[in-house]
Amino acid sequence: MSGFARHAARDAALAAAALALWSLDARLRGATGALPALVAVATGALTALAGYLAHDWGHLAGAGLARARVHPPLRLTDPFLFRFDADRNGRREFAAMSLGGFAASTAVVAALLAWLPQGALASRVALGLTAAGVVATLVLEIPPFVRVLRGAPIPRGGAYASDAA
Repeated sequence: MSGFARHAARDAALAAAALALWSLDARLRGATGALPALVAVATGALTALAGYLAHDWGHLAGAGLARARVHPPLRLTDPFLFRFDADRNGRREFAAMSLGGFAASTAVVAALLAWLPQGALASRVALGLTAAGVVATLVLEIPPFVRVLRGAPIPRGGAYASDAA
């Protein structure tokens, strides 16, 4: 199974687990004790993780639309879904890859705001962690995106690899 197929299976399993936890959380909502709170926190955290993964898949989709060269991850535990080849891709591919992630994040935030039950602890955890992820995107991803669009070289390191990586 390819690196992307393994990650797709992993991420589908995580999304299914999040949905199952939402079902359990709905049944436990209003009950007292540690178990409902633990389930709510786990539900919210797994939902936010699924949102991060959707963001990364959005980056990959943007890269794919631009026919960018990317390297699949070697392990399921790699922090990035792929590494963008900084040697073979140009500004157009970088912009498409970046915009794909931004679009996916926008869609995730809109879906969470529309669909999560208001006032539920799991919703507050999911939205809080997702907001932290949006802030991280604004701080870590928007500045290099703008710099590259203005003519700076594509970043190196982290999610940006060369052919040798």
